[in-house]
Amino acid sequence: MKKRIFPIVAIVYTLLLSSLACSFTSENLSPDIVPTKAATITLTHTAVLEIVLTQGREAESVETEVVSPVKSPSDIAMFRANPAHTGVYAGAGPKQFAELVWKFQTNNYVFSSPTILDGVGYFGSGDGYLYALDINTGQEKWKIKTDDEVRSSPAVLDGVVYFGSVDGYLYALDINTGQEKWKFKTGGGVYSSPAVLDGVIYFGSMDGYLYTLDTNTGQEKWKYKTGGGVQSSPAVSDGTVYFGSFDDHLYALDANTGQEQWKFKTGDGVFSSPAVLGGVVYFGSWDGYLYALDANTGQEQWKFKTDDVIYSSPAVSDGVLFLGSYDGYLYALDINTGQEKWKFKADDFVHSSPAVSDGVVYFGSFDGYLYALDINTGQEQWKFGTGGGIFSSSAVSDGVVYFGSYDGYFYALK
Repeated sequence: MKKRIFPIVAIVYTLLLSSLACSFTSENLSPDIVPTKAATITLTHTAVLEIVLTQGREAESVETEVVSPVKSPSDIAMFRANPAHTGVYAGAGPKQFAELVWKFQTNNYVFSSPTILDGVGYFGSGDGYLYALDINTGQEKWKIKTDDEVRSSPAVLDGVVYFGSVDGYLYALDINTGQEKWKFKTGGGVYSSPAVLDGVIYFGSMDGYLYTLDTNTGQEKWKYKTGGGVQSSPAVSDGTVYFGSFDDHLYALDANTGQEQWKFKTGDGVFSSPAVLGGVVYFGSWDGYLYALDANTGQEQWKFKTDDVIYSSPAVSDGVLFLGSYDGYLYALDINTGQEKWKFKADDFVHSSPAVSDGVVYFGSFDGYLYALDINTGQEQWKFGTGGGIFSSSAVSDGVVYFGSYDGYFYALK
């Protein structure tokens, strides 16, 4: 089991990484630490963990570049497919690989997981931009510049896209133009991906707070202070918001008031975003365990041990839970007992969160491959190699799977 890395080690790795130049071409394919602006794709396991932990600087300006308008959505899309973060996408993804539909190059790694809605894909990059692409052609529709990396995954609802930046802001943009409607400043980097439900945005910040904002005005409704940074993306279900903190706890708060309902102590920080289904909340911890808790009481139902830290957020479908671990495995567990049904070994650690669609589970590994497995057997259906490790979690829409890579590209496969 990897131990939590002390600040002095984090500073050393950050300085080493920041001294490296990050170059992408069409041919090759702890709070208080300033984030790395460039890095190679040959990072060590430990150095990658430090990239996960870095926090951003304060922001002052926003730059928007508009290429063409996009259509307003009629429903909602967000990280892990829905407010409960089950990671299950409607419709079918590619069961057999046919082709690379297109790829889009950014100027740094793509850590952010995409959101797809109404023919447009939204995602962030280490170059500080939030991009909006036409998913049929891969052409850029618009992009907006923040003052630091964008690792948060956007949420889209009622003509507005919401996302966070390591510059410490939560942004709200008009999806037709990319123009800023409002932005909200926190006291730390915003890695957490917002959940949006009933006119309220829920998200965490490295300043240790979980925030709730009014979707129309960006006005704060309430906030809750934890004992550590909040990278975990909140899940909202049945009037309760669930999220983890660097202080080793998973929290359950009343979604309307912010009143604590319960909290659960693990053996290390909780980066994983919880999934909620059937009265149970599932999440991973850096102590290497996957936990299943009663959603109403916080009582442990069962836990499952992996051989390394868990950053991946679980997906839950048809009585089976899927999650990745830094031990290099993707696991399939029975949601009632926690018993292992099967596991699949990648060639490097699994940071990416699995996505499930029509009998297939998709996930990426730092080995540079996106994998597609049969959900019943764990048998590999196909895999696709990129030029860098994959942190981004996949999104599935209309037979196409979308994801980003550390090589700086955003991919569409079918």
